[in-house]
Amino acid sequence: MCGIFCLLSLSPTRCVWDKTLHEHLRRRGPDLSQDLTVGGTDPCYQCLFSAHVLHLRGLLTPQPVRDDTGNVLLWNGEIFGGLPVMPGENDTAVLSERLSSCDGPSEILSVLSAIRGPWGFVYYQKAGDYLWFGRDFLGRRSLLWKFDAEANALTLTSVAARRSGPGPAQSAWREVPAAGVYRIDLKAVTQAGSVTFELYPWARGGSGLVSSCSPTVLESVPSGCTAVMNQSGLALASPVRPLNTSIPKSLNEEEIHPNSHSHVEHLERLLASQEKNDAVNRLIGVLSEAVRRRVQSLPFEALDNSPPSNEVAGVAILFSGGIDSMILAALADRHIPAHQPIDLLNVAFKLQVPKKQKESAKKSGKPKNKPTDSQSDGDDPQTSGPFDVPDRFTGKAGLKELQDLNPERRWNFVEINVTKEELQKIRQERICHLVHPLDTVLDDSIGCAVWFAARGTGFIMEDGDQRPFTSSAKVVLTGIGADEQLAGYSRHRVRFTMSGHEGLIQELEMELDRIPSRNLGRDDRVIGDHGKEARFPYLDEDVVSHLNSLPVWEKADLSLPRGLGEKLLLRLTATQLGLGQSAVLPKRAMQFGSRIAKMEAHHEKASDQCTRLLTE
Repeated sequence: MCGIFCLLSLSPTRCVWDKTLHEHLRRRGPDLSQDLTVGGTDPCYQCLFSAHVLHLRGLLTPQPVRDDTGNVLLWNGEIFGGLPVMPGENDTAVLSERLSSCDGPSEILSVLSAIRGPWGFVYYQKAGDYLWFGRDFLGRRSLLWKFDAEANALTLTSVAARRSGPGPAQSAWREVPAAGVYRIDLKAVTQAGSVTFELYPWARGGSGLVSSCSPTVLESVPSGCTAVMNQSGLALASPVRPLNTSIPKSLNEEEIHPNSHSHVEHLERLLASQEKNDAVNRLIGVLSEAVRRRVQSLPFEALDNSPPSNEVAGVAILFSGGIDSMILAALADRHIPAHQPIDLLNVAFKLQVPKKQKESAKKSGKPKNKPTDSQSDGDDPQTSGPFDVPDRFTGKAGLKELQDLNPERRWNFVEINVTKEELQKIRQERICHLVHPLDTVLDDSIGCAVWFAARGTGFIMEDGDQRPFTSSAKVVLTGIGADEQLAGYSRHRVRFTMSGHEGLIQELEMELDRIPSRNLGRDDRVIGDHGKEARFPYLDEDVVSHLNSLPVWEKADLSLPRGLGEKLLLRLTATQLGLGQSAVLPKRAMQFGSRIAKMEAHHEKASDQCTRLLTE
């Protein structure tokens, strides 16, 4: 992974870039930093490239990569398939060599279409004076853009720095839409004095060629720039198959009475069916392979160095004890050598006791427990300490299940405790910049929770005593994508109740289309700030294609009770893997399970603009 930056200047003056971005980029790539400037003389333009490398595969390869013919590549990605990358090879070097051999746009698109894995890139093609850039189909790597009309300069960067104060600078940055890849004809834009992006879109859903830019692209184009569809009608081949939109004629399923038997028993009964068993084993196969690709591509293996000591984990998991993270842990256990630990990162925000409750407790002389959350995130366990949040309880229960599954493994359950004072300090210093340009209450809550979790600083229990601990794992697995594909959110149940399977399918289709703009760029920026790489097994292209191929009723049955019907296929998978109660835990959003949503303002909507993200 890398922090990448490109400044295209159309004026004859030398490129000067905002050095406040440098530290944000360097934290993403602490292993090597380098700058490079190239330019054209007739007409005149300059491109400043800056790269900051986090070394994870093969030989440490400096970026920007400049080949023998003068092409320049900035690559923030991982090639997990599609293009051959041999053990010991670095994927940046492999991709640079493949792109160097490309003659025209169709060949470049063919190379990019073949890649399986997350990526964001900038590529200067010297022949023809072109600048290419873009993000993968699912937008799993961050790339932002901004145009400065006064300086006549375009900036592309992995992460931005939010400026303080009101005014247009606050809203200048936009996420580059994951709608395809973009090409700038540098000679043409220099002569015109304005920037036009030529879009080569992803061919989504087999719908054929697209004749014009989508509203998403047009709304995100920086002020002063223009986006047009490429005139050749070329497109990138979609790496995932279209969503199965078939509607069941009828389902002869047994009627379920919630109290007739436990949810775990019901899952076990379903697995007795050969058809269900086969479906579960197919998902386990494709998801296990996705996890394997993400936990075995580590530097000590590629370099044939000795593996980490028994004390140091190479892989960490954002861990709540819920079904998504439990399955990732169980599958990672299959592919990581038994002598290596796995870090389970569990974050909790200090519970705030309401003033009235404090006063009441003083009068009665008895402490009172935190009331249950009324925002549909499930019942709150009885608390006994300031960090006894719901995810801490389910996390510890999940730890016990994993220890039973493999008692030989060292599972580092890292209790990460965050006070209100530390949250407010770090938000203003770091997180507000990383979340930007997103700015909602939900972005704040999730961004802060993920930042502290990924930092991995807390304590672990050893022989009954707490020991300070900081995870040094460079790879962080996250369960994002499971709810979006398997109907895990409460809104999916509402849509199903109102509009049946047809409405549910439309909701799931929308979920996958908007996940790049709602989640993934933000999470990549937040996790990358620690010099760690976010990896998303549920969004592996093969996993998405497999789930897209299934009819919706095989993935979820929302006629069944909460904690069973949503993500039914995943619950069956957890049961097949030997997990217990975690297989039937209802969905609890991270902002509620960690209790960050209760730490500050309590009467906000998730979609409201968050004033706490404003810099002073």
